[in-house]
Amino acid sequence: MKAWSWILLITSVILIKIASTQPLWIEENYSNGIYRYISKFQRSIFGWIPFSIGDLFYAFLVLVIIFKTVQFIKYIFKKKINRQYLLNGLKQVIFFFLFVYLFFYGLWGLNYNRKGISYQLNLEMKKYSLQEIDTLTDLLQKRLNFYADTIDLKQRDSFNTKRVLFEKTTEAYLYADNVHPFLRYDPQSLKPSLYSYLGNYFGFQGYYNPFSGEGQVNTTIPRFLEPFVTAHEAAHQLGYAKENEANFVAFIACRSYPNPTFRYSMYLDMYLYSVTELGRKDSLLSRSYFEKLNPRVKKDIQVYKDFLRRYRNPIEPVISWIYDGYLQANDQPEGKRSYNQVVAFLIAYYKKFGKDAL
Repeated sequence: MKAWSWILLITSVILIKIASTQPLWIEENYSNGIYRYISKFQRSIFGWIPFSIGDLFYAFLVLVIIFKTVQFIKYIFKKKINRQYLLNGLKQVIFFFLFVYLFFYGLWGLNYNRKGISYQLNLEMKKYSLQEIDTLTDLLQKRLNFYADTIDLKQRDSFNTKRVLFEKTTEAYLYADNVHPFLRYDPQSLKPSLYSYLGNYFGFQGYYNPFSGEGQVNTTIPRFLEPFVTAHEAAHQLGYAKENEANFVAFIACRSYPNPTFRYSMYLDMYLYSVTELGRKDSLLSRSYFEKLNPRVKKDIQVYKDFLRRYRNPIEPVISWIYDGYLQANDQPEGKRSYNQVVAFLIAYYKKFGKDAL
């Protein structure tokens, strides 16, 4: 860690921080410029590999941390700890975190500060009323009930082959690209997470690795959730970092794709977000919707509830609290509730393009 490396690193971090205060510059020059080349390059290098390179990187990082921790404990017992050792250790830790910060935001994280999909579609984002969220919930429930009757369980089971799931997600974005060229998704880099079962205990269904450009999907979740979750991770790869925006982009992709299984998965997610937000304003009105659900939907919701109950554990709330803080630190003050805020996009969308657009 030479002096010049510290100067270069700190200067770069400061420039990243300054850039994060300029959403329009990020939108025009980073998200729709530099980042497009970064993401395509990453997906071209790692996309063809059948397993997740990013997951292996995380495993290696955890092993290094464990090794360094054990080494530090040994030094304490052997009384080899002195002021110089602690000072050098502190420098290494600071250098490491600055290095990770630089690459995280340089490779992807600046997308948290872009203008985003509402700017690209010229949507008028406002606080929504009880009547608006009620209208949205009613529309989504009707769409959901309709597609519940068209579900081909054989086609849904075909997602046991993850290649089929990922190929169809890419197809969905090809359809979306015909209407919105900025949603072009090529090449593809979607992988089953190596930590899928662990994810059930930690409470994640998918995640994006900015260091490798891969979208990881927890492929042990209920089958009917997988299409929308995969489309959500692809949205992150396209540079939509905020969770509400990634949800909305996934909505557009699934809505554009004439595949009942994908549309059902999407409408189920959108409906659950919408009815949950309605419940925050009027719990009685929210509960009344359940009675009008298609039996297939009721069954799938119960399967989902049983799945969540089966993996409930004392660690998950801690992970959830950490993740909530991470989201808040990245321009999402609502924390995990940011996922639900896709409803604001949906309301703005149907108010501009009409209810049939949903």
